[in-house]
Amino acid sequence: MATKKAMKKSATKKSSTKKAAKKVPAKKSAAKKSPAKKSPAKKSPAKKSSAKKNASKKNASKKSSAKKSGRKYGPAVGKQVQTEMHEMHQGTLKSGRSGKKVTNPKQAIAIALSEAREKGARVPENPNK
Repeated sequence: MATKKAMKKSATKKSSTKKAAKKVPAKKSAAKKSPAKKSPAKKSPAKKSSAKKNASKKNASKKSSAKKSGRKYGPAVGKQVQTEMHEMHQGTLKSGRSGKKVTNPKQAIAIALSEAREKGARVPENPNK
């Protein structure tokens, strides 16, 4: 029986060492987590550099806008859109091919811009064509 008790003691010692061994990796994982928390602090200078890039882009856009006129659309286009919107609200604005009544304001603006292009007003090119 003495040998059985000795075996039990050694078995309990082994299990306790296994538990201790399991705790050690847990401590290592906790040690691994702390550098992970520090990594966002390292990323903050990267954000500053991207902010610098954005600032340089803004300055570049300001420089390019200084060369061009401030308005994208000419003043005649605004009047054209106003008349087309008025026609749409009255119910007299109709689409080109089908002749159906226009009820969508975006469609009314699109019609106004295309008519302004035909007249030669200053309008950017149609991105769909």
